[in-house]
Amino acid sequence: MPARTLLRFWVPPLLWTGVILAASFDLFSAAHTAPWLADLLRLLVGHPLPEPRFEQMHWIVRKSAHITEYAILSALLFRALRAEQVPRWKAVWVAISIAVCLAVGSLDEWHQSFVPSRGSSPWDVLLDGTGAALAQGMIRTVQVLFFRR
Repeated sequence: MPARTLLRFWVPPLLWTGVILAASFDLFSAAHTAPWLADLLRLLVGHPLPEPRFEQMHWIVRKSAHITEYAILSALLFRALRAEQVPRWKAVWVAISIAVCLAVGSLDEWHQSFVPSRGSSPWDVLLDGTGAALAQGMIRTVQVLFFRR
């Protein structure tokens, strides 16, 4: 594979992995994301949310971020593995994409266990894998519905 093709397909998932890993530092801890989310919600609803409701929303946003981050990574990995090959889908590309996402998610959670302001949970790795699998399901669904010959 030519170097230009390698760069075109592999730089995006590598950069996105860097974004994910950078977000596992203190700057993206719950203590730091709560103020800007509170401001955003206050802007959207016109008043501050009651504390219990805000905590629920904060939790939902943070967990949704896991699913979204790893769905994007999974799609980028699938694209890189497929590159310009003629078959548009192979199960091995799906399996590798999800496995790499689980590995990155595990590494991310392991790193967070050393950051005092962050928590680490195997449930978050499960969310990461769920996001990766959802992306693969969406890719396959779109291919079957719109690009089948």
